[in-house]
Amino acid sequence: MLTGQFDTHIGEGRNGAIQVMSSAHKEKTTGSMAVSSSTAADGLNSNLRQLDRLASLGLIAASVAHEVKNGLVAINTFTQVLLEKSEDPEMAGMVQKEIKRIDSLVTQMLRYASPRPAESTTVPIHRLLDHSLRLLEHQMAGRTIVLKREYDAKPGVVKGDESQLQQVFMNLMLNAVESIDGNGQVTVRTEVVQSGAGIKRLKVHISDTGAGISPEHLSHVFDPFFTTKKNGTGLGLAICRHVAEEHNGSIEVQSKDGCGSTFTVALVAAS
Repeated sequence: MLTGQFDTHIGEGRNGAIQVMSSAHKEKTTGSMAVSSSTAADGLNSNLRQLDRLASLGLIAASVAHEVKNGLVAINTFTQVLLEKSEDPEMAGMVQKEIKRIDSLVTQMLRYASPRPAESTTVPIHRLLDHSLRLLEHQMAGRTIVLKREYDAKPGVVKGDESQLQQVFMNLMLNAVESIDGNGQVTVRTEVVQSGAGIKRLKVHISDTGAGISPEHLSHVFDPFFTTKKNGTGLGLAICRHVAEEHNGSIEVQSKDGCGSTFTVALVAAS
């Protein structure tokens, strides 16, 4: 189940690109704002009630997803028997495709609502990124997409769950490739930066030369079930955000409609 409150911040990025950041760990900024105690208390109570409703909804969603997944096993088995006797191979293929799609959606719902606890091991980021890029190669078969690596992070190591982090990077890389219509380039860049709190963060930037994200969609890309893809589930980026925050990190996006996008994952660098 998800815990905590997630905020979305919109600002102006470089080259006029709009930037959206989703993070549970934000740096403090200068300046002050006067808020009455009663107003603050009302706002806090409202947020707590909203979180309680979301927690209850998460429990319900996880329970329903479990039941649907269990039911799909029997449905799939019975359907396979019927399809073997079917004289309509096209319909048989459609039924199998839809069952697979529903199963995939339910699996992602379970990962989002009840993710397993993150394990903490030493993860060499560059090796993990190379592994993810190799898995991605079949998605680019027959397409002229250039993969560019700029590994500047030294040392390129973080503490975290390697399996969960690979899921994040694979998702972002797949989105980058799918956003490109025809020829293009996907760039994976790493760097280590010093945060204001004295903590070193390793940043992974995944950029593409695709269509970009329209301004009206940009602030919603990390929202659960929001998608502009025809057969998308809208859970991929929400899961990426949750994994990043579980690792005391953050994820943000910069994009300009028609000029590509850059997703940045920031993690605590291992010393």
